[in-house]
Amino acid sequence: MTHTTPAPGSVALVTGGTGGFGRALASKLRALDVTVVLADLDSARNWQVAEDLGCEFAVLDVTDRAANEAVVAQVEAEHGRLDAAFLNAGIAGFDSAELFDLQSFLAVVDVDLFGVVFGAAAALPALQRAGGGAIVVTASLAGLSPMATDPGYSVAKGGAVAFVRSMAPRLAAQNITITAICPGFADTAIIDPLREEFAAAGFPVLTAEEVADAMLAAWASGEPGAAYVIQPGIGATPYRFKGVPSARTATGETAVVPEALRPPSMR
Repeated sequence: MTHTTPAPGSVALVTGGTGGFGRALASKLRALDVTVVLADLDSARNWQVAEDLGCEFAVLDVTDRAANEAVVAQVEAEHGRLDAAFLNAGIAGFDSAELFDLQSFLAVVDVDLFGVVFGAAAALPALQRAGGGAIVVTASLAGLSPMATDPGYSVAKGGAVAFVRSMAPRLAAQNITITAICPGFADTAIIDPLREEFAAAGFPVLTAEEVADAMLAAWASGEPGAAYVIQPGIGATPYRFKGVPSARTATGETAVVPEALRPPSMR
């Protein structure tokens, strides 16, 4: 990614804003004179984090569609615009002795996938009214390389990547860029149960600041539909998706997809 910076005075909304990535991102955005609204669950700790960072706080359960819309409306009412939405809220699966824990699976998909869908749906009209902007989705390396230890997380993050890729062409026509970041293991609360194992194996983990740098770059200069892999020692790099074999006509030629199935930019 070419590293440019957002315009001073821009307004950004960060869901899951008081977690590790959100805090690191907020500090970087504030240094660029960006107005930051951190959205997260209602707790004294989360309110305090926002206050300490000099950011506004909005109570938000990302699984609540109406609540997403209300937070975006609040941002527009107070600041007149929304320029970027960082859909960053996420949870991992829960430990279970079951072969397949459906309850855990659904809980993770609700937050990590539908939280993204609801957040994007709420932000899009505001971004259109602002003349364009960006949506940056926090996915995961698990969305590109599923983990057997957490199927719910893998499905949710893989779905988030697919959502970004499928939405990108139509949003680009509205001057709205949607991208995904796909960090590997990072130094946040999600890896707390496994910290000793990482240390014993000498396995490097990303800092929250490294991930926040990639989030910021995705806003400023991300390519529509891109999924940026972030790994220790290599930084952020766009993932190269493999194509699928094309259909062939009866005469052996490559079949052309019907026009109605092509994005507007390819018609």
